[in-house]
Amino acid sequence: MAHYFIFPEKDTTIYSHPTRTVLNTGIDEVLTLRDEPSSTDLNYYPSRILIQFKQSEINGTINNKVSGLFSASLNLYQTEHKELSINQNLEVFPISSSWNNGTGRFANIPTISNGCSWLYRDGSPDAISNDELGTKWATASLSTGVTSSFIEASPGGGTWYTGSGFEITKTYGYGDDLDLSFDLTAPVLKHVSNSLYSSTYPNGISNNGFLIKRADSQEHTAIDDGELNYFSVDTHTIFPPFLDISWDDSVYDTGSATDDKIKKTGECYVTLKNNKEKFRTSEEYKFRLNVRELYPTRKFVTSSNFLDVKYFTSKSYYSLVDYATEDVLIPFGEESKLSADAEGMHFKLYMQGLQEERYYKLLFKHENDDGIQVYDDDYYFKVVKT
Repeated sequence: MAHYFIFPEKDTTIYSHPTRTVLNTGIDEVLTLRDEPSSTDLNYYPSRILIQFKQSEINGTINNKVSGLFSASLNLYQTEHKELSINQNLEVFPISSSWNNGTGRFANIPTISNGCSWLYRDGSPDAISNDELGTKWATASLSTGVTSSFIEASPGGGTWYTGSGFEITKTYGYGDDLDLSFDLTAPVLKHVSNSLYSSTYPNGISNNGFLIKRADSQEHTAIDDGELNYFSVDTHTIFPPFLDISWDDSVYDTGSATDDKIKKTGECYVTLKNNKEKFRTSEEYKFRLNVRELYPTRKFVTSSNFLDVKYFTSKSYYSLVDYATEDVLIPFGEESKLSADAEGMHFKLYMQGLQEERYYKLLFKHENDDGIQVYDDDYYFKVVKT
């Protein structure tokens, strides 16, 4: 399997609290889902996250790299959360209207309102006057399949498509890993259909990004469900959000190799045959593995055992891990299968989306008649500046 990572072109948090409805936070380093207490009633006012990826990058990946079916997942890395309730019920929807990112921050004094906010999608009144300088999010006369927030206390908060093929929901329980990963394949396909083939609703929709929110049952209630915080594209860390486009490029064909070449039992000695150790983010590289007997049987031969090509079974996989933090970028699974050809086992890795000046480690997993064996022997490389 192959993975291609795309970073957002913009992301922001919008706040429904009456004192923040025109607040823009377009260049904050953190994206937040939080509840703020009301000063006039018992309810809490929620925030929401908006995030968008360039359609041209998605189309370029699909047209030039993907073969066959693909999947698309949105991934966000958590930072410090606060006072969370037992369950976090989260929803993601494709946004139906365009929006402007802006250059504001939560802590700006006075408030910067030159981008989207809870009330406005492309600018807002300035912090002093009440002159309307932007376009409000629609709350009435919406297109087919589109909805928004109609709550009298805080109308706005985006407009989005709902229903089957548009809505993605996920519940995280107490103690769960709160790094977020949402399968957005269905709505991304609709974006692609509209962009490449001019399909219209419900088969195709324009790409205006995605809205992340808590479920209705946890918004505008008298219960504080705590604060979820995630690194934004403007973070100074190595953990920006990304869209993972993945597809099956694996082919298991050992050619004329005899059956005894496939390691159905026993351990192997595994090395990377062609690891350059340094790669640029623009590179697409095919790694090759040397697989041989860990304890080869003694026999008289006229060639080196190192030249005797062996194979994992077809149930073999790779994983990519940040060497320093041990965060898993590509896990073992059907989306990381190894391929085989006459020269041995191999896989392609796209360096796009990996952080420059960092080391990454590869691991290999092999399933055979003896069970599962993971090979972790410091197979590492560095991504350098282009």
